[in-house]
Amino acid sequence: MPLFAGVDLPEMRVNLLYFASFRDAAGLSEQVRELPEGTRVAQLWEAVAREIPRLAAFPAMPPAAVNREYVDGETLLRDGDEVAFLPPVAGG
Repeated sequence: MPLFAGVDLPEMRVNLLYFASFRDAAGLSEQVRELPEGTRVAQLWEAVAREIPRLAAFPAMPPAAVNREYVDGETLLRDGDEVAFLPPVAGG
Protein backbone atom coordinates (compact mmCIF):
# COMPACT_ATOMS: atom_id res chain seq x y z
CA MET A 1 0.00 0.00 0.00
CA PRO A 2 1.53 3.37 -0.97
CA LEU A 3 2.22 5.84 1.81
CA PHE A 4 0.48 8.65 -0.06
CA ALA A 5 -2.37 7.05 -2.01
CA GLY A 6 -3.31 8.88 -5.18
CA VAL A 7 -0.29 11.19 -5.07
CA ASP A 8 2.43 10.81 -7.68
CA LEU A 9 5.66 11.95 -6.01
CA PRO A 10 9.24 11.28 -7.12
CA GLU A 11 10.64 8.21 -5.40
CA MET A 12 13.71 7.67 -3.30
CA ARG A 13 15.32 4.59 -1.82
CA VAL A 14 16.30 4.00 1.79
CA ASN A 15 18.01 1.01 3.34
CA LEU A 16 15.95 -0.27 6.28
CA LEU A 17 17.81 -2.31 8.89
CA TYR A 18 16.14 -4.79 11.25
CA PHE A 19 17.74 -5.82 14.56
CA ALA A 20 17.02 -8.45 17.21
CA SER A 21 13.27 -9.07 17.70
CA PHE A 22 12.43 -6.82 14.73
CA ARG A 23 14.71 -8.95 12.53
CA ASP A 24 12.92 -12.06 13.79
CA ALA A 25 9.50 -10.54 13.07
CA ALA A 26 10.47 -9.36 9.57
CA GLY A 27 12.38 -12.50 8.67
CA LEU A 28 15.26 -10.47 7.26
CA SER A 29 18.01 -8.17 8.45
CA GLU A 30 17.69 -5.40 5.88
CA GLN A 31 15.80 -4.30 2.82
CA VAL A 32 15.77 -1.47 0.34
CA ARG A 33 12.48 0.42 0.41
CA GLU A 34 11.20 2.75 -2.31
CA LEU A 35 9.36 5.70 -0.81
CA PRO A 36 7.91 8.95 -2.10
CA GLU A 37 10.04 12.02 -1.51
CA GLY A 38 8.84 13.81 1.60
CA THR A 39 8.35 10.63 3.64
CA ARG A 40 8.99 11.07 7.35
CA VAL A 41 10.43 8.46 9.71
CA ALA A 42 7.05 7.98 11.47
CA GLN A 43 5.34 7.33 8.13
CA LEU A 44 7.89 4.65 7.30
CA TRP A 45 7.29 3.03 10.71
CA GLU A 46 3.52 3.05 10.13
CA ALA A 47 3.98 1.34 6.76
CA VAL A 48 6.33 -1.28 8.19
CA ALA A 49 4.01 -1.96 11.14
CA ARG A 50 1.08 -2.48 8.74
CA GLU A 51 3.11 -5.04 6.80
CA ILE A 52 4.55 -6.90 9.80
CA PRO A 53 1.76 -7.65 12.28
CA ARG A 54 4.10 -8.34 15.23
CA LEU A 55 5.43 -4.80 14.95
CA ALA A 56 1.92 -3.34 14.93
CA ALA A 57 1.61 -4.48 18.56
CA PHE A 58 3.91 -1.66 19.70
CA PRO A 59 1.88 1.21 21.16
CA ALA A 60 4.20 3.83 19.65
CA MET A 61 7.08 4.13 17.23
CA PRO A 62 10.28 2.77 18.82
CA PRO A 63 13.46 4.83 18.89
CA ALA A 64 14.78 5.39 15.39
CA ALA A 65 18.14 6.20 13.84
CA VAL A 66 18.92 7.62 10.42
CA ASN A 67 22.50 7.29 9.27
CA ARG A 68 23.45 6.13 12.80
CA GLU A 69 22.02 9.20 14.56
CA TYR A 70 18.90 9.19 16.73
CA VAL A 71 16.00 11.06 15.15
CA ASP A 72 12.35 11.73 15.89
CA GLY A 73 9.38 10.71 13.80
CA GLU A 74 9.13 14.07 12.03
CA THR A 75 12.57 13.69 10.42
CA LEU A 76 12.39 13.78 6.63
CA LEU A 77 14.06 10.88 4.88
CA ARG A 78 16.38 11.40 1.94
CA ASP A 79 17.48 9.19 -0.90
CA GLY A 80 20.18 6.78 0.27
CA ASP A 81 19.46 7.09 4.00
CA GLU A 82 20.05 4.12 6.28
CA VAL A 83 17.14 3.74 8.70
CA ALA A 84 16.90 1.56 11.79
CA PHE A 85 14.07 1.18 14.28
CA LEU A 86 15.54 0.02 17.57
CA PRO A 87 13.70 -2.78 19.35
CA PRO A 88 13.36 -2.86 23.11
CA VAL A 89 15.99 -4.88 24.90
CA ALA A 90 15.94 -6.59 28.26
CA GLY A 91 18.92 -6.48 30.51
CA GLY A 92 19.95 -7.22 33.95
